[in-house]
Amino acid sequence: MSLYLASNNYLFYEAIMETLSSILAKARERAADLNLPYAGALTPQEAFDVMQLAQGAKLVDVRTRAELELVGRVPQAMHIEWAFYPGMVANPDFAAQIHTQLDPEELTIFMCRTGGRSHNAAVLAAQLGFAEAYNMLEGFEGEATPNSKQRCRINGWKVADLPWTNA
Repeated sequence: MSLYLASNNYLFYEAIMETLSSILAKARERAADLNLPYAGALTPQEAFDVMQLAQGAKLVDVRTRAELELVGRVPQAMHIEWAFYPGMVANPDFAAQIHTQLDPEELTIFMCRTGGRSHNAAVLAAQLGFAEAYNMLEGFEGEATPNSKQRCRINGWKVADLPWTNA
């Protein structure tokens, strides 16, 4: 009986690792296609799946504190501001903060509103030796609609109906 359970657990583990490997391979391929200097580019759904599958993976939200409070946050994400509100003044301590709060050996996914600041954060992280730095494409709110300029309608974490809160 225990051999059967061990065998099933092993098969389950193998399926998880295959899924994780497939997601990360797709993200790496995107990064190579776009000539990005970091490990990969994940969709919001892929980022969520990686967080569920990869032990020790970190999701780092680089939006401002105001954005988190007014727009919402991902419960499992860490927060390190790339820039400060108001004025979007660059955080001069960002590099030091990621070095003290994150392990450069662990898979790290950066996210922001639309994917721009998180791209910059992933570039910097890669320059600092984070071999598994990923950017989450689309961001929390996604791109704006062409006419009304409203977000959360085309793509992004919220549109993908992934866990978030205003608490």
